[in-house]
Amino acid sequence: MEKRQIGNSDLFVSKMGLGCMSLGTEEKAAKEIVQHALKNGINYLDTADLYDFGQNEEIVGKAIREVRDDVILATKVGNRWDDVEDGWRWDPSKSYIKSAVKKSLSRMKVDYIDLYQLHGGTIEDHFEETIEAFEELKSEGLIRHYGISSIRPNVIKRFLMSSSIESVMMQYSLLDRRPEEWMDLLDENKVGVIARGPLAKGLLSEKMLSKASAKMKENGYLDYSYQELQETIESIHGKMGDTRSMNELALQYDLAHDSVAAVIPGASSIQQLQENIDAVNASPLSPEEVDILKQLTKLSRYGQHRE
Repeated sequence: MEKRQIGNSDLFVSKMGLGCMSLGTEEKAAKEIVQHALKNGINYLDTADLYDFGQNEEIVGKAIREVRDDVILATKVGNRWDDVEDGWRWDPSKSYIKSAVKKSLSRMKVDYIDLYQLHGGTIEDHFEETIEAFEELKSEGLIRHYGISSIRPNVIKRFLMSSSIESVMMQYSLLDRRPEEWMDLLDENKVGVIARGPLAKGLLSEKMLSKASAKMKENGYLDYSYQELQETIESIHGKMGDTRSMNELALQYDLAHDSVAAVIPGASSIQQLQENIDAVNASPLSPEEVDILKQLTKLSRYGQHRE
């Protein structure tokens, strides 16, 4: 599988990574999915300490034990559950990040993390100490590089101005084109986009509208009403479905943008994973196909958290 560089770093990742949140807690099945990914050229795995409250990291660590040095391993920090009775709370403090990384390393039984990401963030955070924590972890050799997972414009701009992040993970799909507004700025700063949610909760998979939840049918999806959602998905399928699968159109659309270092769809089965592998290994979209898809979808804009 083709590899792409994350930002200006020495991390070269398969253009499709495996988003590990959907692996589940059945260790044998999860391990089989990870191993299938690795056998098919995927070298980039993305987890988080929050997923299944650490169990996901444990499972991923066990699955890559024999091939650790061949894998680009990414995880996230900032959502703290060790001092609350139910759920978690946000904590981007230096002290917490520096303690949490050691717990992640211990759960995965690895010596270092390739890409450590802040799992959210607000403009009110004391971002200076957050950045200081990441920089110290780099100098200590516990992480190789760091990034953020955020769609908030003011947070992204603050980190671009003040840190040496290599990546910004953003929800990005044909039905959520908000990241396109920031691609020129990210390119100028040599920061790569990691595209999560490229299949838009399954709406852009072959199952299409059958994946729409009751809430989605009532409220729509982002700035699409449910009727608009139906019309848009049906128009994409009607216009281009004869020559390409919906998975192909969705994943290849994201990958058509040079800013995107990787797409990271999740997978809860080998079949689902293989469908996505086939989709990213298909021929890239032509400029004409990209233009058609842009005409059929909305160029959304993030309205909040701008200044």
